[in-house]
Amino acid sequence: MDTDEECSIVLQLSEKDPFFDEKKKLLQCKGFSPKERIFLRCTPELPRMNDIVKILLQIARVIQLNELELYFAEDDASVEFYSPRNELEALNSIVLVTDKSLSSCTHSHTNILQGLRQMVLDLISDFWEQKNTKEGIEKHHICEKEEHLIEWGKSHGVKAQLKIAYVEGAGRGMIGGEDLKVGDIAIEIPVPLIISEELVLETDMYQVLKEVDGISSETILLLWSMKEKYNCDSKFKLYFDTLPEKFNTGLSFGIEAITMLDGTLLFEEIMQAREHLHAQYDELVPALCNGFPDIFPPELYTWEKFLWACELWYSNSMKIMYSDGKLRTCLIPLAGFLNHSLHPHIMHYGKVDPSTNSLKFCLSRPCRSGVECCLSYGNFSSSHFITFYGFLPQGNNPYDVIPLDIDSSDVDSIEHKPVSNWTTHMVRGTWLSNNHSIFHYGLPSPLLDHLRRSRSSVLQTKTFLQGNLENELEVLGDLKDIFDDMVDNMGDIDLDDSENYNWDEKMAVDFKNLQRRIARSVSISCSSGVNMLKNELQKCMAEDITG
Repeated sequence: MDTDEECSIVLQLSEKDPFFDEKKKLLQCKGFSPKERIFLRCTPELPRMNDIVKILLQIARVIQLNELELYFAEDDASVEFYSPRNELEALNSIVLVTDKSLSSCTHSHTNILQGLRQMVLDLISDFWEQKNTKEGIEKHHICEKEEHLIEWGKSHGVKAQLKIAYVEGAGRGMIGGEDLKVGDIAIEIPVPLIISEELVLETDMYQVLKEVDGISSETILLLWSMKEKYNCDSKFKLYFDTLPEKFNTGLSFGIEAITMLDGTLLFEEIMQAREHLHAQYDELVPALCNGFPDIFPPELYTWEKFLWACELWYSNSMKIMYSDGKLRTCLIPLAGFLNHSLHPHIMHYGKVDPSTNSLKFCLSRPCRSGVECCLSYGNFSSSHFITFYGFLPQGNNPYDVIPLDIDSSDVDSIEHKPVSNWTTHMVRGTWLSNNHSIFHYGLPSPLLDHLRRSRSSVLQTKTFLQGNLENELEVLGDLKDIFDDMVDNMGDIDLDDSENYNWDEKMAVDFKNLQRRIARSVSISCSSGVNMLKNELQKCMAEDITG
């Protein structure tokens, strides 16, 4: 119970969390329980408060892990950082818990809770300074069309503390018009300005499309936008006028760029996406143009215009939860200028506030005046960003993984062996790992444990016994062979002519180099691990000889 001299806050892992057992185990490795109560004295010393914040952050990091972060989470109790996303979510979750306590606390507890809150806010600001994150500064304001769009938005109720500008290295983006702090609303969009399926319901187009079996609301909106772009009387004309004539996503890659991607997962991703879109177009659009030419004019429904609309919706749409509880895919004028970052300022923006009937983009970390304000498009790999958004994220993307086709059924069905919680396995750049020691090597523990079990019935494999070390050597040897072959299959790219590459060829080269770098890092880590194991094996055998 809280007293006048002491109060507490509670961090709890939800039992509904789909990875409750894994996170509980990780918390216990760090000495915590799934429900941890932390006590704060009302007259604390600063060192004591620092210790409390460190404890809270360790717990919050584990609670906020997503599936991929959890897969790569190292079981070393000293590990304190998982990803920029996780760190920001963890720090903000502590702020929210503290705010909740402040709303119901007694006067004697206010100062200590406010002090705790400020320390966490300082950590949010300091973290990106320590990481030396490069943030784009305004290059120059742009142009008439964008200024007219901002004026139009504000005349219809948009509230914005951002402005549109060219940003160094990013093209068009949104920058802070003033210094903004955590919790500030960077931009607020009234629901009537959001482009959703509701706009199409009363049109002649909808009366035709609703009779098409299996057609989705997203496809209906896509077809609507193809025509609306050329509607001079459209409510959203100023918005459509600011959209590019070409989006330059992976869906528009030319033959040369696609050929460069041979041997990578991006090659398959782009080819499958293009085949799907071609099939969708051929099945749907010609029949609509032939049957209802007044509603679907053939000149507005060419394959090129269809692809443009697909790229628009893939790269600019957002999933929004409305007040009625329905999740809708929408285009949001003005907010579409917010670029993605691995170190976003805005992380949560997908729910309409019923009290204002608006969509609010609140800051999860501060944004200085003149600095580009970014949001997170999602926890996607670089291949996804290239295919559907047309860019390769800057920095180390923790979601750039190479999946492995490993059958787990033969391992998990063996009697007396622990069943793996992971049905798929993957690797990422081993430079993201903090643990390259023996039995870890910068590689994910679930993968290593799976491969160990597939070769040995011994449960305690992380011991310096001869049999375990020999088993470990075989595991790393097999992994090294896999990734050496992968690097070979990717082939080499002639960089002598790189200055003459088109935009898509440059992007293909950058992605292929990224994939090669990941594969090589795994191979190098395996080689380093093999050397460590051989040294330990020699020691082990020498001890056996000396007896």
